[in-house]
Amino acid sequence: MAADAKSFSRWQDWVVGVVGLYAVLSPIWTEHGPGTTATLVVFGVLLVLAALWSLAQPGAVSSEYVHTALGVLLFISPWVFGYTAFAGASWTSWVVGVIAAGLGLWAVPESTEVHRAAVGH
Repeated sequence: MAADAKSFSRWQDWVVGVVGLYAVLSPIWTEHGPGTTATLVVFGVLLVLAALWSLAQPGAVSSEYVHTALGVLLFISPWVFGYTAFAGASWTSWVVGVIAAGLGLWAVPESTEVHRAAVGH
């Protein structure tokens, strides 16, 4: 990615936003139990907001780490919140978590390059 990156152009951030939206909407079509819906909706909304932040400010390196942290937290949430018995909700958490964490880490070098160019390092 070029150091003069334009806002709303990094594909990794768009994908994180889409999978975050998927997590928000997934309780509609997946079996869920107590706490499952809230967990998926909250983490999904946070992923969408973090993706919008990254898209609006391509040099905000910390936003990519937020994707990664939210992805890891979403990945472990079936065990932490006890909903591993609900396969659809668990798999949603695991898959969306891996995608968000992986793409967050993938975008760090590009975001760092944009940031360095912007501040003149």
